[in-house]
This record gives sequence, C-alpha cells and structure tokens, in this order.
Amino acid sequence: MSEQLKLLVVIVNYKATGLTLDCLQSISEQIASLPLVKVAVCENGTGDADAKIIAKAIEDNNWASWCWLKAISPNRGFSGGNNAVLKDALNWSDPPENFLLLNADTIVRENAINELLEAANENVSAGIISPRLEWPDGTPQISCFRYINPISEFIDAAHTGVFTKIFKKFDVPIDVVDSPSTPQWTTFACALIRKEVFDQIGLLDPGYFLYFDDPDFCRRAQKNGWAVLNWPKAKVVHLRGKSNPVKSLTKERKRRPSYFYASRARYLAKFYGRVGLWFTNMLWLVGRSLSLIREKIGRKQEHVCDSEVKDIWTNWSHPMRTTGQLGADSK
Repeated sequence: MSEQLKLLVVIVNYKATGLTLDCLQSISEQIASLPLVKVAVCENGTGDADAKIIAKAIEDNNWASWCWLKAISPNRGFSGGNNAVLKDALNWSDPPENFLLLNADTIVRENAINELLEAANENVSAGIISPRLEWPDGTPQISCFRYINPISEFIDAAHTGVFTKIFKKFDVPIDVVDSPSTPQWTTFACALIRKEVFDQIGLLDPGYFLYFDDPDFCRRAQKNGWAVLNWPKAKVVHLRGKSNPVKSLTKERKRRPSYFYASRARYLAKFYGRVGLWFTNMLWLVGRSLSLIREKIGRKQEHVCDSEVKDIWTNWSHPMRTTGQLGADSK
C-alpha cells in the first residue's frame, strides 16, 4: 500500500455469497466519500464456484480499486476467516490504522463507516467501537451486553421474570439506548477495532469456530485498558440469522450445532476455570429444573433447545480443545 489506510473492512463469506454481494453494494455507494478505506473479502471454504462469483462481481462492478478477495479452505469459522485477512494486513509494512469486522448479512447505512471513524478519532481510549444494529425497517437490535457468566446461565435456563429481576446486573442483554455507551462487550456483526488492540492482545482466538469469540476478545481488550464503545449515530442493518443456522435453531428450540457448545465450554473454562465451567453447568441445571416445573404446571412450551441438558457438557473433559474441526464437521 502506497499510503496507510485509515480502515480495512473485513467480510467473511461462507455459504452467504448473495448476502456478501449485497453488503459490498451498500459499501460501494459510499466508498467515494471514504478515502483510504478498502475492503477485503475472505471466501471461507464455500468452494471455487462461490469464489469465482465474488471475483466476477468485483470485476464487473469496478470495485477492484477498493476491494479484493482472499479464498481459503477449509472453512475456519468466524475467527479463522477474519484472522486469515487480519494476519496478512497486520504484516504489511504500513498496516491499516483500524479494521472493521463486518458480517456478510449486513447492509451498511449511509455515512455509517465515516461515523465509526469519527467516533474512533473522538474517543481515543475506545479500542472496539460498534454501531447501532437494526432491522431493515429501522427497529433496533440488542447488540450490547454484559459478560456471559455463571449466574447469567442460570437466568437463561430458569427463564423466570422474578429471577431475571433479582439478578438483573448479571443478565447478559443490555437495553438499546440512543446515546453512546460503554458495554462490557458488543457483537462483532459489525465492530471497528484499532490496530493497536491487535498489537497488544493478538488476533481473535482461533479456538472458537462460531460464537463466544466476541465476548472473549472484548474481555481481553478491556483487561489491557481498552474501552468498548457503542456509537448509535452509526447505523447498520443486520439480517440476523441469515448467515448461519444457530439463531433460527434457537428460536425453533431445535438442537444447536456442537460447535456452539464447544465454544461455550471454551469461553467459560478460559475465564472461570474448569471448576467454573462445572459450577455454571450445575447452576444451569438448577435453573432448568425451575423452568421445567413452570412448564409442567402452566402447560407452557419448552424454552430450551433439544438435547441442551446433555449438550452443555460438550468438551467438559477438554474445554480448551480447538473447536475448528468440530465446527467444520457440523456445517
């Protein structure tokens, strides 16, 4: 690169080529007003056919001056796909000042990227900055959270308003607000991360295939003195659940893929120890017992996913085992 980039946008594609092209189209509409901003797409093991579709779209739409494609195989999940691009760019002689991790299932609203860059300029202590995520009709999505923790897992399993109120400060979701805020972590569906953060704490943990990688990275960044900032003036549409099946399976209470629970075990063991993982699972079982009683008495529909009582023990004996191959086998 002849001049240092202000921002490199990183989009990982896996079986979401149509969404990826829509996302690129939304960026193309504002790229002329964004000097020193480029985009890298990682085709993450979908196959040669999809890589060719993306490459052709870049050529046909004259995006090649600001967008390029890196194809890898096999599928390395969210962390691995992003890291494939991040590792290259961080080793440039003049790496980008900032990176924007952007899901394929997003549409960037007008001026959103510029707003995130301005937020970075105005808030030098913020190492990770996220926008307001919303549905196409403008309805906001919850995208800011408290740390996932043993008590929050009890709250989730109990699914009872009284316990949620009692332990509110441990509940993970944070209500949407219209002013800037500093949550403990934010979703990486769209997140600007300063180069200095990667310099200090390294890349995304490749041990996560999907899920729990964003709270992990935010915890590590905060441990090193960086703040997490949500900047609602920047708006990005998130077509949540379109690029992977976990959201829809959870909504339908069907069994989630094994990589979800493997990532959960890794996160809990990493930050609370293996005893903490065991304690969390026991709290979850207590909470589930309470919700089951309510379901039987009130004849309510089950709120947990199929086989979840068993699946929370995934990787219990080796919680730090890399989940990449497990995830690849599940896709």
